[in-house]
Amino acid sequence: MAGSRIPNFYRMSVSERVRAVHDRGLLNDTDFERLASGDATLDLSAADKMIENVIGVLGMPIGLALNFLVNSKEYVVPLAVEEPSIVAALSAAAKLARPAGGFTTTSTPPVLIGQIQVLDAPDLQRARAAVLEHKQDVLDLANSFHPRMVARGGGAVGLEVNSFPMTSTDGEMLIINLLVDTRDAMGANLVNGMCEGVASLIESLTEGQVFLRILSNLADRALACAEVTLPVDQLAGKGYDGERVRDGVIIAADFAYADPYRAATHNKGIMNGVDAVALATGNDWRAIEAGAHAYAARHGRYTSLSQWWKDDEGNLRGRLELPMKVGIVGGPLESNPGVAMNLRMLGVESATELAEVMAAVGLAQNFAALRALATEGIQTGHMTLHARSVVKAAGTPAALFDEVLEQLLRSGEIKVWKAQEILEQVREQRNGRVTPQQRSETETGVGYGKVILLGEHAVVYGRHAVAVPVPLAMRAVVEDGDSGVKLLIPRWGIEYQLAKPPEQRRSFEQAAGAILDQLGLADRNICIEVFPDVPRGMGLGGSAALAVAIIRALDLHFNLGLTDAEVNELAFLSEQIAHGEPSGIDNTLATYGQPLLFRKGNPPLVEPLLLPKPLTLIVGMTHKEGLTAKTVAGVRAARERNPKLYDKIFDDIDGLVRQSIPIVQDGNVAALGELMNICQGLLNALQVSTPELERLIGIARRAGAVGAKLTGGGGGGAMIALCNGNADDVQSAIERHGFRALRLNVGGSR
Repeated sequence: MAGSRIPNFYRMSVSERVRAVHDRGLLNDTDFERLASGDATLDLSAADKMIENVIGVLGMPIGLALNFLVNSKEYVVPLAVEEPSIVAALSAAAKLARPAGGFTTTSTPPVLIGQIQVLDAPDLQRARAAVLEHKQDVLDLANSFHPRMVARGGGAVGLEVNSFPMTSTDGEMLIINLLVDTRDAMGANLVNGMCEGVASLIESLTEGQVFLRILSNLADRALACAEVTLPVDQLAGKGYDGERVRDGVIIAADFAYADPYRAATHNKGIMNGVDAVALATGNDWRAIEAGAHAYAARHGRYTSLSQWWKDDEGNLRGRLELPMKVGIVGGPLESNPGVAMNLRMLGVESATELAEVMAAVGLAQNFAALRALATEGIQTGHMTLHARSVVKAAGTPAALFDEVLEQLLRSGEIKVWKAQEILEQVREQRNGRVTPQQRSETETGVGYGKVILLGEHAVVYGRHAVAVPVPLAMRAVVEDGDSGVKLLIPRWGIEYQLAKPPEQRRSFEQAAGAILDQLGLADRNICIEVFPDVPRGMGLGGSAALAVAIIRALDLHFNLGLTDAEVNELAFLSEQIAHGEPSGIDNTLATYGQPLLFRKGNPPLVEPLLLPKPLTLIVGMTHKEGLTAKTVAGVRAARERNPKLYDKIFDDIDGLVRQSIPIVQDGNVAALGELMNICQGLLNALQVSTPELERLIGIARRAGAVGAKLTGGGGGGAMIALCNGNADDVQSAIERHGFRALRLNVGGSR
C-alpha cells in the first residue's frame, strides 16, 4: 500500500491531485482516465436500473483524507461529503496521531441479525423450548438457501429467542433472532431471504403465526472499535499548550456523556466521518446511522459513543465502539464505477477491515471537533474552508481563486456578494495599467512573471531571446515586526527567518538574504509577506519576480528611492545566487514588465518589442517543478564536452530568434508558432525536455495549437502552446489528460 502522506495535496489543482494519486499506485490506469475525463460518476442508464422514476444523478464531492495509519497500515480514505471542514479536519487529526502509532482497531465477526415475529403461539414456553431444541434444524435450513456463503465461512451461526408483551392486545409475541455471518457482503437481502425461508419451520415448531420477517439495523454483533493515544506535546498549537487541549477535550467529552442533548451533536460529529466513508464505498449509511444511535442508547439513556480520558503518562486517550455492518462486494457496490474505484483506492481486503477503518475515521473526526470546541471554537476552524465555497459560488475562475480567497479572508466578510466585489476589483487590477504611483499608494511591491517565446539556454551563452510578461505577478508587502526579518509566503507554506549569518542560510534564504545585506536591512525587525500568482518552478520567472517584488516592497517601506535599474541589478544578484549563471532575462522582465528582445552582455542588450495585439497562450504544467540551476549546469557540462556541437545548436536557436522579430511585431501567429515548434526540437537536442513535457506538447498540437514548446529551464516545469482562436480546445485537451492549464493573453506592457 502506498503511503498516505502526500505533501501539499490541498494546494494542488484537481487534475494534479488525480495525477498524484495515480502516480502513487492508488488509482489504476482505467480509474485515472475516468477521473481525468469526468466519467467516474454513476451512469444515468445504470441509475435508472437501481431505483424507480429516475430523472438524473446527483453529484457529491469525493475528497481524500490523508495520513491515516491504522494497525500499522497506511490508508488514503475516500470521502463523499459536501461539508467543507470534514476532509481537512480528518487529515489533520490523522497526521497528529501518526507519531504515536496512529489508530489501533479491532472488530467482531460481521454478524447481522434477522428477526422473525411469531404471534398467537398457544404456549409461549413450549414454543420457546421447541425452537431452541430444533435450533440446528433452523440453522441448517437457513444455510441451505445460501450454500456459497457457508462455503466462504459465513452463514447462519446462531439463534436467540425472546418474548415481549403486545401493546395493542393482552398477549405476548415471540421474537426469534437469526444470527448470520454475511462475510464481505452487506447482507440485508441475504438475511431477509433466510428469515423468509425458515418461516414455515418456525410456525410448525411454535404452532403460531409468523408475521414480520426482517433484518435489524442494530447490528450490535458486528462491532468495530478504534483507539488512539495522543501525547501532550503533539496537542499544543494555536496558542494553547498541550495540557490545556487535552483537558479541554476530556471536559467536552464528559458533557456529551452526561447530557443526551450534547451527545446527539457529539455523535453526529462522529458520523460525519463514518457516513462520508460509507457513501464513498457504496454502503448503507442510513442503516449505520440507525444502528449507531440505537447503540448509544443501549443502556436506557442516550449518551456518547466515544470516551476520552488521561492515562497514567498524561497522554490523551480516545476510544470509539459502534455497530459497523458494511460490505465490499455485491451488486449495488459493483454497479457504480465510482464506488468500485473508491474501494480499490482504499485498499481494504475484507468487510471487517473496512469497518475498522471507518471506526478510526469516526474517532479522528470526533477528536477534531472536540479539539476545535476546546480551543478556538468550531466556527473558526470552518472559516477558511467555508470561504472557499463562497469564492467558488461567486463564480471565481481558477486563475484568480487564491487571490480572491486571500482578500476575502482578510476582509472578514465571508459572503458571496463580498467575494464578487473582490473578484471585480482583482479583474480591474489585472486588466489595468499598474503605475509606480499606484504601487506606492497600495504599498505593494510587484514583480512580473514571464514566458520566453524563443531562446532558452542559448541566451545564457550570449545569444538573443524574445520574452513577454504574463498577467501573473508576485506582490509583496513589508510591515514592522518584533524580532529579526521574517519572510512569509502563506500560499507556498513558507516561513523563513532571514536575520541570520549568510553561512547559516539555506539556498532560498541566501537569495532573499543577499538583497537585505546589499540594502543594509538585515538587522531590521520586519515581516515580508508575499502573495504569489506565478506558479512555482514552472519556468515562468517566479524566482526573479519574487526578488523584484521583495525589493520594491522594501523600497516602498523604507523610502529608499531605488531606480528600476537598481531594482534590476539587485534582482540579478539574487538570481545569480539562486541559479548560478543566469542570463539576466528573467529579472529584466520581472522589473520592467514589457515585451523585449534580450541578449546577455555588459551592458546587456534590452530592446522593447511592440506587439500589435496580445498573443493567446495556454500554459500546460507538468507534475514536476523545473530546477533551472540543475538544467543550466547540465547544458554547461555538455557544452564543455562538445563545444562546437552545442555552439551550433545555440546559433541555430539564435537564428530563430532573429527571424522572429518582424514576425512578432507583425502579429503573424502562424509563422511564430512554426518557429516555436522548430525551437522545441533544438531544446530537445539540448536534453532539457522531458517525456512529460513532450506529452503535453503533443496534446496541445493535436488539439490545434499552432506552436508548442517548453518555456524556461526545462527538466520539468511548463510548456506554452500558441493558439489562434482555439484556446478553449487546447486548454480542455490538456486538462482532460490530468494536467493543469492556464490561459494567458501576453504581450501588453505595464
